[in-house]
Amino acid sequence: MAWWREFGYFPPSRPRAAKGGIKAQSRGGTFGKSWWARRWIETLESFNIGARLQRGRSYARRGQVLSIEISKGTVSARVQGSRPKPYQIQIKVVTLSKAHWRRLADALDRQALFAAKLLAGEMPEDIEKAFQSADLSLFPDKGKDLQTDCSCPDWSNPCKHIAAVYYLLGEEFDRDPFLIFKLRGMEREELIRLIGGTAAAKGKGTPRKGTLAETESVGESPAVPLPQEPGAFWGQDGTGGDSFGEVRIPPVTAALLRRLGNFPFWRGEEAFADVLEGIYREAAVLGMDVFLGGQAVWKER
Repeated sequence: MAWWREFGYFPPSRPRAAKGGIKAQSRGGTFGKSWWARRWIETLESFNIGARLQRGRSYARRGQVLSIEISKGTVSARVQGSRPKPYQIQIKVVTLSKAHWRRLADALDRQALFAAKLLAGEMPEDIEKAFQSADLSLFPDKGKDLQTDCSCPDWSNPCKHIAAVYYLLGEEFDRDPFLIFKLRGMEREELIRLIGGTAAAKGKGTPRKGTLAETESVGESPAVPLPQEPGAFWGQDGTGGDSFGEVRIPPVTAALLRRLGNFPFWRGEEAFADVLEGIYREAAVLGMDVFLGGQAVWKER
């Protein structure tokens, strides 16, 4: 038996090349742009696992993580290491009880801005204070709220494979902050209903102005049916005039795409939105040329 196996130490190994893995989109030495993503990464880095952090970053950028699945309180992943069979990763986060969530909803309802920011896909910077006022924490504590496991032979926990998953989760939290609540046991829709229901209950059925419940109640008016006539549907008034209106290249490229954000756990070399923005830009120019009677030719990428 080699001496490193006897003492539970495994020398650095080179991972097998992985095809179609999830690749980190961040560049440089940092992962996660938002404060809530960085806070998640800080939890990992507080474990003091030394060089395994650097290897974990390398794994995340090389696409060694093959899959990540997030459910309430659990993250399951597969990471390709040096052995033929990918390692199985599991990260468990202690979920909050229903009583905890009700207590938290009361704290969140004291500031209508919380619901507005969450709906906009942004985590309010002082939301942790609301958790603390309810004697709770948003982010897991490594001592009591977090358990990690990997099927690799490394004695360290977390190992570099778990670290790679952690880093990719931080990037995903940038895209969707509601995933942090999901890990604590609450889906996005459930959280929205909980905050709105608390506000309505306090107002005896009349949601307080500015709260999520008030916003939803305003939007409950009967929907206007879509026109059945094709001309009316496309905005043609039947007068025979120009139905196109002003035709111009959009001032902001792929505005709707920007609002939707990046594709979850993207596997390409370039960011999903960046690639499509280039296509949108070229298509807009070609479309204008065709509209004006030109002979635009699309160049295959």
